[in-house]
Amino acid sequence: SGNGFYFLKGDLALLNQALIRYTIEFMQKKKYTYIEPPLMLRKEVLSTALDTQEFEQTIYEIQDEELSLIGTSEHSLLAMYLDHEIHENKLPTKYYSYSMCFRKEIGSHGINEKGLWRTHQFNKVELVKFTRPEDSYEELEKLTSDAEGILQLLELPYRKVILCTGDLGFASAKTYDLEVWLPGQKAYREISSCSSFEGFQARRMQLKWKNPETKETEFLHTLNGSGLAVGRALVAVMENYQNADGSIAIPKVLQGYMGGITTIK
Repeated sequence: SGNGFYFLKGDLALLNQALIRYTIEFMQKKKYTYIEPPLMLRKEVLSTALDTQEFEQTIYEIQDEELSLIGTSEHSLLAMYLDHEIHENKLPTKYYSYSMCFRKEIGSHGINEKGLWRTHQFNKVELVKFTRPEDSYEELEKLTSDAEGILQLLELPYRKVILCTGDLGFASAKTYDLEVWLPGQKAYREISSCSSFEGFQARRMQLKWKNPETKETEFLHTLNGSGLAVGRALVAVMENYQNADGSIAIPKVLQGYMGGITTIK
């Protein structure tokens, strides 16, 4: 496969799966609805969330097909509601999904080009909400708190950063980044990004609701966040739980998924 791909072996592969299963169960308890999405979407659907430049730089297109590999399952969750109206008593609508994701742009990032931190294929648990406009920012705080909860139970040191306007993504109105501490780099690195897009994506995908106060059909707000970027979480666990002899202790909340293994040697 070349650069940007990797094999996981033995106990480390099991730890990777433990992170996925733990996050899926955690979000189920938070009353999100679980979705297993398609890994390919039509370009016209992806364009509701991406601009043309970002599409060309990051998305793998399928030759001779009108399909592309997803860069995040956020896009698949949005696609379920193209040209759709959600009844007000179902709001906020909360989904989460696990999928492999694919991005062709790695860029020049020094040490991050090697290993598991920045790759062409990766695992991610994604969170998406559809909300009333007046609830958008309150729901963003809750969504971000849910993503933080995973890191807290993993007992990983992290910080929450609110992005300035110049650092916001193409569609975002407000974004929090969660950055985990990596002892090997002596630095905090982004492990999750949580955003409100207000009505930007909803206008593009024609996602609406009927406001019971105005009796008018209006656009909803969309929010999304990384519940867990699994490869990056794996790196953070390996670095923060490494013992003096080089072995890696398994976080307590993951030990039940590891078949009795408490340490990777």
